[in-house]
Amino acid sequence: MTAEEKQQLTQSIHKEIQTLKNEITSMQELLQPIKKDCTLDMPAHQGLQQEQDINIKRYEESKRRLEQLQKTLLTIDTQEYGVCKECEENINIQRLKIIPESQYCVSCMNELKL
Repeated sequence: MTAEEKQQLTQSIHKEIQTLKNEITSMQELLQPIKKDCTLDMPAHQGLQQEQDINIKRYEESKRRLEQLQKTLLTIDTQEYGVCKECEENINIQRLKIIPESQYCVSCMNELKL
């Protein structure tokens, strides 16, 4: 991987981190407990609960990805970055552009069923 590609990945990661931080902040408002409302029937209340469950999962996934990207920034300048943990071959740059926190090449990921 060239120094220019690493620089582009670093910029992309910083941008994605900022986007995730903004999403997490806006999602926190949606995570407030649902209050019992006598005007809502059971299906309406269940619908609100399902929506909140989805928001909680999105929030948790966003926080998990944020942590992964932050860890990636710490390792991007090391020799280990961009090298598959399984086969020790270089991970395709196109894959890293899409998922910069990738630790496995596509072949190994499929074999390991990750």
